[in-house]
Amino acid sequence: MFIDYAKIELIAGNGGNGAVAFRREKYVPKGGPSGGNGGNGGSIIIKADRNLHTLLDFRYKKKYAAQNGQQGGNSLKDGKSAENLIIKVPVGTVVKDAESDLIIADLDEDEKEFIAAKGGKGGKGNSNFATPTNQAPRFAEDGKPGESANIILELKLLADVGLVGFPNAGKSTFISAISAAKPKIADYPFTTLQPNLGIVQYKDFQSFTVADIPGIIEGAHEGKGLGHKFLRHIERTGILLIMIECSEENPIEKYKIILNELEKYSDLLAEKEKIVVLTKVDLLPSEELKKLKKIKFPGYKDKLFIISSAAGIGINDLLDELWKRLFD
Repeated sequence: MFIDYAKIELIAGNGGNGAVAFRREKYVPKGGPSGGNGGNGGSIIIKADRNLHTLLDFRYKKKYAAQNGQQGGNSLKDGKSAENLIIKVPVGTVVKDAESDLIIADLDEDEKEFIAAKGGKGGKGNSNFATPTNQAPRFAEDGKPGESANIILELKLLADVGLVGFPNAGKSTFISAISAAKPKIADYPFTTLQPNLGIVQYKDFQSFTVADIPGIIEGAHEGKGLGHKFLRHIERTGILLIMIECSEENPIEKYKIILNELEKYSDLLAEKEKIVVLTKVDLLPSEELKKLKKIKFPGYKDKLFIISSAAGIGINDLLDELWKRLFD
């Protein structure tokens, strides 16, 4: 199961209290203060791990707490600091503050990490407070409380190419034709209910990644249809393939709707490099195909690709263009 959103509570460990103690050795007259320091509480660290691909674990566990530091002891023995609690998440996870919705960390590289909740500092024992005028202090410092936080984890797929289009535009068939990904394919809307990531092997053992994103509908930027489940993932892609089915009555209108949804969701999506692809050309008679080649999409000046994933028409030319734009 692919889970790309989770809200969790974090509680870092408290620092241990410092100790109040005095030396009591038999042959040591007038033993002075000997209370040790408390140990530090454990911090909670969020760390990216390339071996993880979903936030599924956080569906079942919502609260994470680190251990407290130990209290200080006598004979100047310091309490042991607690170990940090490391929570691993997939690469591409964005961490937000649950109250403000502001991004506080972007874990876009393997092993990248940050402290989400800092453990409390241990208190000082009474041995630290001895002075010439107060040689036997009878007080120590309490440990500091650990930080707590409510955070949101959002997984955004990292891919070179993102497939964008209305339901049944042919995205799933395309990614299954060019990679080993096996998404569910059918002739009804929203076949793809979760993103699929495929690795395309391109000539001489070279490769790039393609993400098949759930279909867009008008109003997706407001959360309609699959809404933000779709939009958040294409923010991380390098190039967008806008895929429109050849048999659409008004492909230009569909193109405008897709662009409008991207622009309303974020300026970043609106500015991404785009390639327009008309799909399922094998279903059209030859005279209709000639008309398609003359379509002019508003503001789009690059080459228009007309393909059939099922019949293998135009696929190689499109892959060549993607490779050129990504790596040349």
